[in-house]
Amino acid sequence: MLVGVGWKRTPRFPGMPAGEQGRESLLELVELARSAGAEVAGTVFQVRDTADPATLVGRGKLDEIRAEATAHKAPLIIFDSNLSPMQQRNIEESTERRVIDRTQLILDIFARHARSREGQLQVELAQLNYMLPRLTGKGTAMSRLGGKSGAGGPGGSGGGAGRIGVRGPGEKKLETDRRRIRDRISKIQTSIEDVRKQRALRREARNAVPLGTIALVGYTNAGKSTLFNALSRAEVLVSSRMFATLDPTIRALRLPSNRRVLVSDTVGFIRDLPKGLLTAFRATLEEVQEAALILHVSDVSNPHHDELDEAVEKILSELGVNGRPRLRVLNKMDQLSVEDRKIVSNGTGGKDGQEGTPVLVSALTGEGIEELLRRMDAEMPTDPVVTLSMRLPLAEGRTLALVHALGRVLHSEVEDSHMRLDAEVPESIAKRLRLNDFAVKGTFRRTRS
Repeated sequence: MLVGVGWKRTPRFPGMPAGEQGRESLLELVELARSAGAEVAGTVFQVRDTADPATLVGRGKLDEIRAEATAHKAPLIIFDSNLSPMQQRNIEESTERRVIDRTQLILDIFARHARSREGQLQVELAQLNYMLPRLTGKGTAMSRLGGKSGAGGPGGSGGGAGRIGVRGPGEKKLETDRRRIRDRISKIQTSIEDVRKQRALRREARNAVPLGTIALVGYTNAGKSTLFNALSRAEVLVSSRMFATLDPTIRALRLPSNRRVLVSDTVGFIRDLPKGLLTAFRATLEEVQEAALILHVSDVSNPHHDELDEAVEKILSELGVNGRPRLRVLNKMDQLSVEDRKIVSNGTGGKDGQEGTPVLVSALTGEGIEELLRRMDAEMPTDPVVTLSMRLPLAEGRTLALVHALGRVLHSEVEDSHMRLDAEVPESIAKRLRLNDFAVKGTFRRTRS
């Protein structure tokens, strides 16, 4: 049973009525629950001025939720809002059912989909940080080791004498659980730091061959993985379920100007993404922070994609990448009618801002991909092309392969176990070649950007 709440005084989006906002969020919760493997029995919705401190929705609404859950034989109730430990405990006692909130549901989905060691560590860290303040209820139950042997209970001797020796073990067990969780958190943080160092080493190795990086970001289920496959011809998992892709994937891509770049597919964003999760996935999101260009992918077929884009912008701001070059990509245009496509095209034709004019594409059909590649080439920070004349030993196969892969050979000939080349290469590659004793003879001659 899913429960959604719309807030009159603190709307998520000022331009949308509280009830409509809450219902949109509840529909998103339905998709999240199905992604977690749940069967949705029904939904309950309420619009409130403020949250009830004890139960979030009030006692009367709790009775309705309990009746609906009983009628549908639903053993689990999922709230679209984040619950405090006290609210969660009170709701469970009132409904006599297990209760989880939006954060716990997202953590469960991440735990199901994490495949790499890094992703599993990051999810476990977020789960333990979420669990730590919620151990109080369990500790209280553990403290009742003596049953009802106190005053008035069977066998009780009056006063408080019957409780002597009862409370200690329960509290000790609670503290033991907390200490174990803190120890585990400390170990996971150390492991994640090691993973970050390994990722930094891999990034340095990539930077040895100076290729620009392009990161795909966007709301979950916006079609980033499909677009990533269309651009790089990779075989990344594509699914309509939310957060199907968690672990970042990086592939090389050649742009129309013959430049090679690296493209990374990152985890999808979502409204009210748990802060603990954002912190835990810091190592993964570093790919966004290191990117030379960010592709912001939107599902243009979603009537509320502007509001979803605001949630993505908020997370990008928290990551500190506001000033990074950005290109807006409106995906899933194949799902639009002819009239809607004209409206979207006319609406974006003259738009000019931080992200420039958006690009309309369909990652599924391939429509607009060529235009997107051209725009990516134009938006990438310039690496001027220069003309070099060089004489390399034939044994330097790696250097020769680098020139052929990242540049354009104008002339080549073999003389005395050496290869003489005239080639156009990016300036960053030319500077690297000049560092070698054998490398470049002659001077740089910049030909074009």
